Parts: sequence; C-alpha cells; structure tokens
Amino acid sequence: MQEKPSILIVDDDPDILDGILMILESQDYHLRTARDGVMCLELLAEEKPDLLILDMLMPRMDGWGVIRKVRSQPQFSDMPIMVLTTVIEDASRRRYELETGVSMDIQAYIEKPAKPTQLLEQIEKHLQWKMT
Repeated sequence: MQEKPSILIVDDDPDILDGILMILESQDYHLRTARDGVMCLELLAEEKPDLLILDMLMPRMDGWGVIRKVRSQPQFSDMPIMVLTTVIEDASRRRYELETGVSMDIQAYIEKPAKPTQLLEQIEKHLQWKMT
C-alpha cells in the first residue's frame, strides 16, 4: 500500500491554517503545520514533505528566508514549494531576486484569498507523481 503524500503548511495566521486544514483533511494527505519559518525548518529537518505550502509574511523567519535556506540544501532541491500569501507575486519575486540575485525557485504562487478549488488543483498538480 502506498503511503499518503505529506504536506507541510506554514502560516502564522491560525484562521488560514484552520481553513487550509479543513479543505485538505477531506483528502488523503498526511498534514503538518508550522507557524513561522524557524518552526518550518525544524520540521523539515525531521521529515521532508512531498509539498511545502508557504506564506511569505511571518515572524522569526519569513517565507523568502525559508526559500533561500531550503534551496541552498541539496536534499530539498526537488521539493515542490507552493507560495500562498497576500503579497502580490511580482513584488514578491522582485524582492527575492534583489536579495539573492537569483529567481525564486517555486512551483506555484497563489495570492490569498484562494478558492478551495484553486488550492486543491495546484496541490494535486504538484503531488500527481506521488499518487501514481
């Protein structure tokens, strides 16, 4: 039997986390959550998820810092990252490029508020390889 795809959801807003969990708990996923970038990195050190859903604006370490740190580690180079944030995509990408000198290596960018169908479609798209 194939194991459930794992998703790590990182957002400091408990209402957003609850909303995402309500949408995803009806699916066959193993879900974990973190409230900030530091906690995200701690959980990543324990277990590499099949997908990382990441907010950009968080305390202690923001999403840009998480992406920089994660993409600098070879074991996470193939881990899909889906950004789910209130930050406009163009501004977010420009900031990352100015800070790092490279383009932001992510697989999807969704601006909040996201429709549940949009969220599920993107998740399924990036987990499709795991479910076959």
